[in-house]
Amino acid sequence: MGLCLSKDKRTQPRFINDAAGIHNNKRSQEPIIYQSKSPPQPAYQLPSQPPAQTPRKPDAPAPSPKPVNGPDTILEKPYEDIKLFYKVGKELGRGQFGVTHLCIEISTGKQYACKSISKRKLVTKNDKEDMKREIQIMQHLSGQPNIVEFKGAYEDKQSVHLVMEICAGGELFDRIIAKGHYSEKEAATICRAIVNVVHACHFMGVMHRDLKPENFLLSSKDHNALLKATDFGLSVFIQEGKVYRDIVGSAYYVAPEVLRRRYGKEMDIWSAGVILYILLSGVPPFWAETEKGIFDAILKGDIDFDSQPWPSISSSAKDLVSRMLTQDPKKRITSAQVLDHPWLKEGGEASDKPIDSAVLSRMKQFRAMNKLKKMALKVIAENLCTEEIQGLKSMFANIDTDNSGTITYDELKAGLARLGSKLTEAEVKQLMEAADVDGNGTIDYIEFITATMHRHRLERDEHLYKAFQYFDKDNSGFITTDELETAMKDFGMGDDETIKEIISEVDTDNDGRINYEEFCTMMRTGNQHQGRLF
Repeated sequence: MGLCLSKDKRTQPRFINDAAGIHNNKRSQEPIIYQSKSPPQPAYQLPSQPPAQTPRKPDAPAPSPKPVNGPDTILEKPYEDIKLFYKVGKELGRGQFGVTHLCIEISTGKQYACKSISKRKLVTKNDKEDMKREIQIMQHLSGQPNIVEFKGAYEDKQSVHLVMEICAGGELFDRIIAKGHYSEKEAATICRAIVNVVHACHFMGVMHRDLKPENFLLSSKDHNALLKATDFGLSVFIQEGKVYRDIVGSAYYVAPEVLRRRYGKEMDIWSAGVILYILLSGVPPFWAETEKGIFDAILKGDIDFDSQPWPSISSSAKDLVSRMLTQDPKKRITSAQVLDHPWLKEGGEASDKPIDSAVLSRMKQFRAMNKLKKMALKVIAENLCTEEIQGLKSMFANIDTDNSGTITYDELKAGLARLGSKLTEAEVKQLMEAADVDGNGTIDYIEFITATMHRHRLERDEHLYKAFQYFDKDNSGFITTDELETAMKDFGMGDDETIKEIISEVDTDNDGRINYEEFCTMMRTGNQHQGRLF
């Protein structure tokens, strides 16, 4: 989540790029981070194509089913070598459960994206059911213009491979930021594409349950590229009349009825409304320094239309946001009604007049700030003395039961339980997700130390000074643009504009560099607001 450098939330960036979900903890009525409970089983199952069989006589024995190449298949079909059909190319990205590569279909030469999920990470029956359900839903929805096209699924001994349309245009908000100017009309076009996804899902009997900007990519780098929904990992087939109670989603986007554990498909409209509010203002409508505070604000439901840039936003746009963010789901506008709203309709009331440029700068600043802080925390972890991390070092060794040098989620959960940890399952999930900085699904030693050391150690002066010195290479007492650029390139992140944004955000006295006091202010504020452990 975002980073707060001022008590005035409206002067600082608040856009979230955190992929965290939330779920219910059986021991507490408070909603907390990450979903582990398996969603309800779908009421609608895709029909499977029966295998072709030769006719047999009535008294002949039934043929034996085709053997499956392995005892633990997830797709319930024989193993297949994806390399027989696709040439797997460069890595495109990493997530908690898998790696995505460019792949080229051998028979046609067409490019696709292949997401490979390690079966080592799909440990429980629920994990495997979730995987199968996601594939079913993607197959079911495929063919809709604003939903990523699903090509096929393959399984071998190590992994499940999902082949789908490649979205080469990058993330939605990156495109917005790169434009440099932005209007209500452009926000309406984006919102229309998002609500088209909701409308298609609901019409086809699917509840998405995790709408957020990160789940939308552009089909290509073309100006008129289509916006595509890409992640259906928390989606479920809707069972009519069923009341859903498991809390899923992402903190800023979750609907109030989800927090009350009694919801249906209307939750998706609320999430789309939150995205629209961010598209128009650069900040989420419900904000606080802690997750509980965010949830309290959502349940209270007060929407700020007074702060900038809202006075200059049209009344029609505000009307639509209000209708999408209506507390009572029964009174909330439907997807069909959203698409028919005067502001949203093609050629409707949305203006071409540029929105305040601060909206874009808020989005930029958040991304830049998050990177610098994460780098600084890693530096602190690497510089802690032996005495301070001795217990954590032993803890890591005890949890890493296969001595691989890395910890999986299941090792972490089992290990902390053996060590008498009082962390809830959701907190373990939070720790895992926060610690896995490189997104490869496991925690290495430095990641573990960074995430588990007590927060007060991070904020002690001597540790902050060590981190400051790491960036201040010439010991001048300031972090300069050149020094920051060198450090960020060492970490494989950042460009000239990003570095300028960091400097402008942290450099409160506007002298073009970061002094120690400014650095400490950055590190000490907004920790609770982060939403992860860092």
